[in-house]
Amino acid sequence: MSNAESRILVTGATGKVGSALVSLLRDNPSIDVVAGARSPEKAAALGVSTVNLDFDNVETLLPAMRDIDTVFMMTGYTVDMFRQSKAFLNAAKSAGVRHIVHLGACGTDDTQVAHWGWQQFVERYIEWAGFSFTHLRPDIYMQNLLGYGGSRAVDNGVVRHYVGGARISWVDTDDVAAVAAACVLDTEKHTGNVYRLASDVKTYYEVAHEISCAIGKPFIYEPRPAREFLDKALAAGADSAYMYSAYENYARYSEGKEPEEGAPFSVMETILGRRGATWSTFADKHRAEFVY
Repeated sequence: MSNAESRILVTGATGKVGSALVSLLRDNPSIDVVAGARSPEKAAALGVSTVNLDFDNVETLLPAMRDIDTVFMMTGYTVDMFRQSKAFLNAAKSAGVRHIVHLGACGTDDTQVAHWGWQQFVERYIEWAGFSFTHLRPDIYMQNLLGYGGSRAVDNGVVRHYVGGARISWVDTDDVAAVAAACVLDTEKHTGNVYRLASDVKTYYEVAHEISCAIGKPFIYEPRPAREFLDKALAAGADSAYMYSAYENYARYSEGKEPEEGAPFSVMETILGRRGATWSTFADKHRAEFVY
């Protein structure tokens, strides 16, 4: 049973997943979509109602969720996620929000990767607070190569990263948004489920080959030491606790100690009725962004 005439709040609405989700939902006549963002002016370009929503400003939380039935909730990528998420969920409870579709991070329930586990503490708080819920755990975003944290992993035919030759599970953010859309539109069907999302497995060497095929020019992968990532992240002022956890994860990959197996592709195929993007299709779709 779908949510007829429900009012859905999309947090992080100007980000990659959030904006793609709004685009999928905005023309559906059975729902009212509200874009939550720190800059409602920027979110206005999405073509839906907007509200001021700043996870670091508690006073914006309750007003943003008035008359909201379902929330697509994105957890931040710093240790502040604990404080931010707790305040947000407390406000959601007070506002009468019924269902949370939470976008967290990859990992099984017994993950040893710290920042993946932090996301699961947020999941547990959602459950403890009594919401009905759906938890989404996407694997590594293909879009990270196009830009992540204000920098690009790709430069003039070279992709640089810190995981050696590890095989990585990948997912396209557009496919994550499509799964999220299915979940917010039919909460009853997806209530109580935890979905790990991936659609391809490739080493960075193999990714570079797929990009080469798409652009018709040589493309190579240059593995870099994991410590270089940490030093750059800290020098740029990034959250030290989160980035040290990411560094430890990269170091394990580089040493051939992959933290855990990736997600089964069948999860996404079952929800969407199709396979998600492969690196071949993604590289072809984003060919112009890889050409040098």
